[in-house]
Amino acid sequence: MGFPRKKIGLQGTWPQALTIFLLPIFLIFAFRWFLYEPFVIPSESMVPNLLIHDHILVQKYSYGFKPPLGDGWLIRFRQPERGDVVVFRYPENRNVFYIKRLIGLPGDVVKVQSGQITVNDKPWGLVALNETEFSESEEFNYYNEFPEPPRSFEKPHTIRFFKNEEHVEVEEKEFVVPQDSYFVMGDNRDQSRDSRFWGFVPGDLIVGRASIIWMSCESTLDSAPFICNPLRLRTGRFMKTID
Repeated sequence: MGFPRKKIGLQGTWPQALTIFLLPIFLIFAFRWFLYEPFVIPSESMVPNLLIHDHILVQKYSYGFKPPLGDGWLIRFRQPERGDVVVFRYPENRNVFYIKRLIGLPGDVVKVQSGQITVNDKPWGLVALNETEFSESEEFNYYNEFPEPPRSFEKPHTIRFFKNEEHVEVEEKEFVVPQDSYFVMGDNRDQSRDSRFWGFVPGDLIVGRASIIWMSCESTLDSAPFICNPLRLRTGRFMKTID
């Protein structure tokens, strides 16, 4: 003897279907808006620390929470610090993103001569590195640079200069950083267009602090320039912390 099956109506299935469809999309966008956002390094301005085709994650909550659309801050946790590697919207074209090292805070007096930095009359330390460690040692000199005042938890970062060519600025230049603005420079000191040339970065244009290199490659696919060539991966840079 059979038993009649209970009929299952369609009532309630549409909200469930929409939830199943929209929830992953919401979580992905929330992750990108408030936690981490991926970027790809397009130039040599941060060599040797960041190379072309390095795929990085930017920690968007490092200084606070920004609105999903537009600039400014919803909540501010803390201020950026000297030595941080930050991603920001280029002040002269806010649709373009730049990545540089933060050198000067609001109110700082920054002096730059031949790529070497003095902040509030305190020169940043430089220690020459063994050239054999770098493939392009015939063209460049490499140094470890120490922000002043130093932070006990921070490792020095590496910068480079042209060896046999004139630096981009031989004469000393002085910059007074306005309130709620920042002075930034590339680690590739003689091949970076930065605050020395186009000015300061307003605080509300900062996206976040560069956190890790999650993938890197020597080249991309010819058919899809935004995708890494799987045969040219730089696996030694995977999941590398950005100092």
